[in-house]
Amino acid sequence: MRPRALLGTVLLLALPAVAGGVGYAQATGYFKKDTRPTLYQPLNLLDARDATAWCSTSSDPLNDLLTFGFTAPTKIDEVRIVTGNNFSEATWAEFARASKLVFIAGKQREAIELKDERGLQSFTFGKPITTTRLTLEVRDQYPAEDPDQPVCITDVVFLSEGKPLNGAWLTNGLKYDKNVHGLMGTWFAGYEGGPDRFLALHYDGTYRYSYEPYDTKKAQPKVVEGRWDVQGARLVFELGGKKYAPKFSKDPDTKATGYVLTLDGDVPDELKGPFRSTP
Repeated sequence: MRPRALLGTVLLLALPAVAGGVGYAQATGYFKKDTRPTLYQPLNLLDARDATAWCSTSSDPLNDLLTFGFTAPTKIDEVRIVTGNNFSEATWAEFARASKLVFIAGKQREAIELKDERGLQSFTFGKPITTTRLTLEVRDQYPAEDPDQPVCITDVVFLSEGKPLNGAWLTNGLKYDKNVHGLMGTWFAGYEGGPDRFLALHYDGTYRYSYEPYDTKKAQPKVVEGRWDVQGARLVFELGGKKYAPKFSKDPDTKATGYVLTLDGDVPDELKGPFRSTP
């Protein structure tokens, strides 16, 4: 996949909540990540197909964190879950099944408990979550006969006012691409543990940069949106009709677990400076 760069936009005011598309799904780990990277990857959660599933690295799902990104601030008021590996009765029995999930966005948390059964289970949040980034923790499981088997989830469908935000139509649009996979997701800048700048790169070739200052009396929020591409060792951004092609590097973070994305050279002022893969 090679997204085409198009005109970017600069927004100086905070955007209202809309139903943005799903831009990415990430996991800190998953089963057979190194040997078969597409088999149990987190993008499988978004396609509403029983043929694909995400499975945790080990039998302890607390070691893995799932993150979903949206291309615009999005109000989510319902989720539909298919727990376990629902490809067949055999895979359903072979793997453990998630039984308790917690969705987290900022200070808001929504916990749900799943039945140990195949098929869709629907849950309405007590209070809608409005966000561009949502994390998911698997807190408990229904174990498989083999206690060492990983925990699986087949689908997570997000809804906003009754409208599904993801489904089978995303199968191609969010297809795994090893050349850009490591760049997908939200990157953070600012104070460690309290970032105020966010750069999200989405599988559909769009990006969203936001500056969210703590003191809005001294500084104004800012949003930059547009399209991006990868050309060799350069990330190509389009902003205001001009293309920027900074060199980029992705290196291990020496201060924390994760990586640092550094943009050097020809880069918009809004995107200058290194970005971390963890807040």
